[in-house]
Order: sequence, then structure tokens, then C-alpha cells
Amino acid sequence: MPHPAENIAAAVDAVMPGARADLERLVRIPSIWADPDRADDTRRSAEAVAELARAAGAADVSVITAGGGAPAVVAHWPAPEGAPTILLYAHHDVQPTGGDEHWTSPPFEPTERDGRLYGRGAADDKAGVMTHLAVLRAYDGHPPIGVTLFIEGEEESGSPTLPALLREHHEALACDVIVIADSSNPAVDVPALTTSLRGLVDVVIEVSMLERPVHSGVYGGPVGDALTALCRTLATLHDEHGEVAVPGLARATSNVPDFDEATFRSDVALLDGVELIGTGTIPERSWFKPAVAVLGIDAPRVAEASNVLLPKARAMVSMRLAPGDEAGKAQQALIEHLEANVPWGAHVSVAPGAGVAEPYSIVASGAVYDAARTAFADAYGNATVEIGIGGSIPFIAEFARTFPGAAVLVTGVGDPASRWHGIDESLHIDMFARAVLAEAKLLAALAP
Repeated sequence: MPHPAENIAAAVDAVMPGARADLERLVRIPSIWADPDRADDTRRSAEAVAELARAAGAADVSVITAGGGAPAVVAHWPAPEGAPTILLYAHHDVQPTGGDEHWTSPPFEPTERDGRLYGRGAADDKAGVMTHLAVLRAYDGHPPIGVTLFIEGEEESGSPTLPALLREHHEALACDVIVIADSSNPAVDVPALTTSLRGLVDVVIEVSMLERPVHSGVYGGPVGDALTALCRTLATLHDEHGEVAVPGLARATSNVPDFDEATFRSDVALLDGVELIGTGTIPERSWFKPAVAVLGIDAPRVAEASNVLLPKARAMVSMRLAPGDEAGKAQQALIEHLEANVPWGAHVSVAPGAGVAEPYSIVASGAVYDAARTAFADAYGNATVEIGIGGSIPFIAEFARTFPGAAVLVTGVGDPASRWHGIDESLHIDMFARAVLAEAKLLAALAP
């Protein structure tokens, strides 16, 4: 294999077949930490990643946990004299499948179709894991700077024990630069640095109307039912344009060019005739404004419904927060809005949910970011762009607080067709190779 110092691209090309094979091996492990029945699979996934790190020349490898959380992997390639240390982050846990029967091919049997590799975790985020490991293989286990590999096991569950991991292993994770491979690119040949992320809060609302169910024919008319009262309350979350109607939330505009609506509609699989909601450009609505959704309602199934007025009904409401907002303040605003809009004197309780993530924005200036832009542009053949993400990655703010002197680069190997968290998740295989080359070039650029 040519030494990377002579030809990084050739070294990357040489390791990609093995990286692809090991990615498929990882995808076959159903590491759904959110499913207690898959806890052993998640542990098996962590051990598989640890084995791959050892084979890539790590000086030491540990599988760690905190507070009963999922297993994470930490591995080190010590820095040469005078060189900085980069922390390479990804996660090996995955989302539930959403129903195996809905997939074109089995979700945990990686399958190639039309230049894409399909499977749960093929993009989010086992491709991130293998991107890092492929870079280390390209350098034959001797990267030009220090590398700490940190592969988390519960990101899809909100990273509840990450703060404890960072506290307990602070010295082992100390670094000068952090690369988080858990984002996406706007196109398979256009690299991106993610510089803004929305936050997240959720609440559970319960509406009560009666002490017990009563006959809908005998009492319906003068007596309302809790499910209808709940639906009317939830309907107040948006105005007539689909804008979030909760007062006091942060909003921003942006000069990011608008998306092509037809392409966006195709990527998201909107049904014919379904309108986009909200106002402003699609990037503004997706990245810089709040969004609210009802994620679940406790109610009888249609097949099990009977002619009674329901005494109680519950729902979970999730709200994404624009950069510049505060999660605690926004959650309280959501609670107060729901409490104020329950009809007919119904009793209401609104409890904060477990999902809380602060919004985050990065000022991507300085030598490290300049080096990243150049490395990524060289690898992809197009200029590096800055993007936002409508979703929340709460651990980014946690990393920034823990290592305030480190530059944080948020990258990834997804694209608009990857369908993260959805049916038929996939990875564009050529983009996978470009991501590995970009990261390998970045390590070379950061060497003294």
C-alpha cells in the first residue's frame, strides 16, 4: 500500500473494500439500544467496534459505560511529538426499523441497489464509525496526529449518560479538535460543515373530562369527551399558515439559498397535493424556526372503539427550537400555551418529557475550519458549504462545554436520499469513499 504521505488518495482506495465489508458486518448487528430486547446486540456491536479499532493499530482500546448506560468504545493512537490530538466521534447504536415488513430488503441485511447500500445504520451512523476506522487504516495505524476514537452507544436514545462518560473519562477524551461524523451533506458530491442545530423539548399533556366512561348516546351532546378536547387543544399549536403559534420562541431568517421545492418534496416523499406548512424559505423553516409535532396519542384503537365518551386522553408533543432559544424557557412556554388553550373547562396537566436538547450554533472560523474546508473540497471536487440541521444532536453542546478550547467540526456521510430514521435507510457508496478521503486529508492538514 502506498504510504499516505506520498499518496493519500491511493491509500484510501486500497482500504475501501475492507471498510465496506466491515460496514456490512456492523449493519448486520441490530444494535437498537432503545429496545431492551436488543441490549445484548448493542453490547455485541460495541465489542465488534473495539475489535476493529485494535486491528487498526490502536495503542489501547476500552469498552466503557456509565450509570447503566449503553457501551461506548474509546481507543487511542498517541500523538507524535508536537502534534495535536483529534477526537473522532460516531455512534454504533441505531433506530428501530419502523416495521421490517415495510422495507424493500431486510433492514439488517445490507443490500446494494443503484450505487447505494441499504440497511438500518448503513448511514446513521455506522458509516460514520467506519469512516473513522478507514482513515486509520489508510494511515496503516500511524496517523500524522494523535487520534482518539470515541464511538457512543446510545445517541439514538438522547445520550443520557454521555455527560457522565465525559466527566469520568475526561483525561482519556481530551483533545484539540473534535470531528463529529453524525450529520449529512446537501448532495453526494457537495461536502458540508453543519454549523447550526435546532434544540428539542417535549411534554406529555393529559386532558380529563369525566370520572369514568359514559354512554355516548345517552350523554353525548351536553357532555364532551376528553379526546375531542385534546384534539382541539393540539390544533392551537399552529396558526392558519402552519406557523408555530406558541408565543415567545426564538426565530431567525437566513441568506442560505432556498431549496428547489420539487426536489425537497421528492426527498421527503410528500403525497401529491400536500402543502408545505409555515412561511419563509425551506432552509429557514427547517433550520432557523421552531417546529412542533404530536408524536403520539393514547386512545382506543379504531377496531376496539366502543360507544362511550372517553374520560381522559393523553398526547406527547415535541417541539424543535431555533438556534438562540433556551430549552427550559421554551418548554415552559409550550406548557403554558397548552394549559391556556384547553376548551370547555376540561382539567389539564402538562408534564415535561425526557427529551431536552439545547439548540447550538458554531462560528466556523479559524485555522482548523479553513483546513477542513480545503480538505473536504479537495476530496469532493466542490466547495465546502455551511448548513443547518433541523434535528437535534444534544451531545454537541456537551462536547463544547467539556472541551471549550477544541474546535468542533460536524460532518457526516448522509445525503438527502439517505432516509435517516426512516424506511429503506441507505448510504451512497461513492460518497462514503469521498468522506474517508476528506477526513484523511484533514488529518494530514492538521499535522505540524
